[in-house]
Amino acid sequence: MTSEKLKVVIPMAGLGSRLRPHTWSKPKQLMSVAGKTVFDHVLDTFSSLRNPKDIELINIVGYLGDQISEYIDKHYPDLAAHFVYQENPKGQSHAIKLAEEHLSGPMLMIFADTLIQTDLSFLDDESADAVVWVKPVEDPRRFGVAELGQDGFVNRLIEKPQDVSNNLAMVGCYYFKEAKQLISAIDEQMKRKLQLKGEYYLADAVNIMLERGVKMRPQKVDVWLDAGTPDAILETNRFLLAGSQDNSQVASQRPGVVIVPPVFIHPSANISNSIIGPNVSIGAECVVEHSIIADSILEDEAQAHTVILEASLVGRKAILRHRAGIINAGDNTEVTV
Repeated sequence: MTSEKLKVVIPMAGLGSRLRPHTWSKPKQLMSVAGKTVFDHVLDTFSSLRNPKDIELINIVGYLGDQISEYIDKHYPDLAAHFVYQENPKGQSHAIKLAEEHLSGPMLMIFADTLIQTDLSFLDDESADAVVWVKPVEDPRRFGVAELGQDGFVNRLIEKPQDVSNNLAMVGCYYFKEAKQLISAIDEQMKRKLQLKGEYYLADAVNIMLERGVKMRPQKVDVWLDAGTPDAILETNRFLLAGSQDNSQVASQRPGVVIVPPVFIHPSANISNSIIGPNVSIGAECVVEHSIIADSILEDEAQAHTVILEASLVGRKAILRHRAGIINAGDNTEVTV
C-alpha cells in the first residue's frame, strides 16, 4: 500500500425499511447488537490494519445521517471523517461517485449492514490491484458472486446468478489500490447506463475495471454476519455473544437475578427478580424487573416490567408492561396490556 491514508468508504444512505419500526427514528447502523452498535462492529473490522488509526472514513449518509455524524464526533473524535449526503440513492456506484473529491490512492469499501471477521494486515503488502472478500455458500442465487479464472484471479462479478455452480458469494467488502481507477470505471458505467432496477451496482463498475486489465483476487472469510433484518440481527447477536461479547460472569453477580449464558448486560442496567438469557443483550440504564427474557435485545434505557420475552427487539426508551411473546417495539414506544 502507498504512504497515502487508506480511504474507507461506508455507504449508509439506505432507509433500512426492513428494520422498521426501529429505523423510523435512527439509522440501522446505530441499532444495538451484542453490546455495541452495528457501526461499532463495522469499525472493529479495521482494528487488524497495521496502522488502524491512519485511515480516513468517508460516510455516505442520507435519511437521519446527522445521527451518524453526531455519533462519530462523540465516540470517535480522533478519527478523520468526511460526510457525503446521498439525497436520492441510485446505488452503490452512485454513492462512491458522490464522494469523488475525497478519493485517491488506496481505498476500502464496506457495506454497513454486513459484518465480517477478517485480518486486514496483509493490505500493506498487497500486490493485486483489487481484492474482493468472498465466502462459499450453498445457494449463491440471492447474492452476487465472483467468477474466477484458471489463474485464480477474478474474471467478472455476477449479481444474483441463475445457477449454483459458482458459490463464492461477495460479502460486501472491496479493496482498490487506486480509487481513481474505480471512479473512472463508474464514469464509464454511467455513460453506458449499466443499471439494475434503476440502481448503479458496484459489480458493473468492477467488471469495467476487469475489462481494462485490472487484477483482482478473492479473499475468503469464514465469518459473515448480517444486520439487515430483525431475524438477522438476533442471529448475529447470538453469534457475537457466543464469542468475546459475553459478560455473563460479571452479570451473574447481581442478587436476585438468574443469568443463563451467554448474555451482555451493561453495568448501568438495573435488573431485579428476573431470569435473563440465553442470548440476551441489555443496554445502558435499562430497567428490568419480574421478567423472563431470552434471545432478545433491549436498547439503552428500555424498560421491561413483568414481561416474558423471546426473539424480541426493544428500542431505546421503550416501555413494556405485562406482556408475553415476541415483541418488536421501536424507540420511545409503550406496550402494555
